[in-house]
Amino acid sequence: LKTGHMEFLIEALDGDTPGVPAKQLEPLGSDMDPDLLVEALAFLMRSNITIEPRKQWPFGGMPVYGLKGRIPLNHQAMEGKALCIWGDDGWGKLVRQGRYQEGRYSEVLVQACAKLLRMWDPDPTPLWVTCVPSTGQPGVIEDFSSRLAAALSIPFLSVMNSKIQATDRGPMSNSVQRASHIDGTLAVSSSPIPDSAVLLIDDLTDTRWTLTTAAWLLQSNGSGPVLPLVLSMTGWG
Repeated sequence: LKTGHMEFLIEALDGDTPGVPAKQLEPLGSDMDPDLLVEALAFLMRSNITIEPRKQWPFGGMPVYGLKGRIPLNHQAMEGKALCIWGDDGWGKLVRQGRYQEGRYSEVLVQACAKLLRMWDPDPTPLWVTCVPSTGQPGVIEDFSSRLAAALSIPFLSVMNSKIQATDRGPMSNSVQRASHIDGTLAVSSSPIPDSAVLLIDDLTDTRWTLTTAAWLLQSNGSGPVLPLVLSMTGWG
């Protein structure tokens, strides 16, 4: 009786299976326990990526917002975390699949981010969740953020909006151009907002200007410290 166990192991090690006696074991199952998938991916991706806060506005400033020079400490983002690098074979594959194929990030990613936050254990502890508003995929990051907030047992508040549209993109070949692309496009749409620490969610980050601007906006409108958490860091990071 061939169950596939020994054959699978030998083939995985580039060996030859003919003549190998099979053990009398149950056949290998095809179902995957979601919790085991989270643990397996966490083992493969057992490091997370730190997002360092920006401390200066870009060369030329942000003229629409009237910002330039050094960012005051109480308006800077705190050190943040990214779950993965865009395109990697662990979490990155699930992020890309959710963003471009399914239009919804999987519950596996929700639980992975909840686990990352528990391991991170930031100080201060965020007491509510918000997100950078979706543009290219309306509602996708809001849906993810609300489910993550529920997993963390803290409220989700959508307090920002964006004027930018996918068709508005101009030249974005360097960091300064990317900053100018953000200048004036984000706004706080709901006030007052909680004055406690907040977990700021986005799906992708590259130059960090969106996170930097969102953190400035939130704290300028009364929030506590802003802790960024993103699903994936892209090549610019």
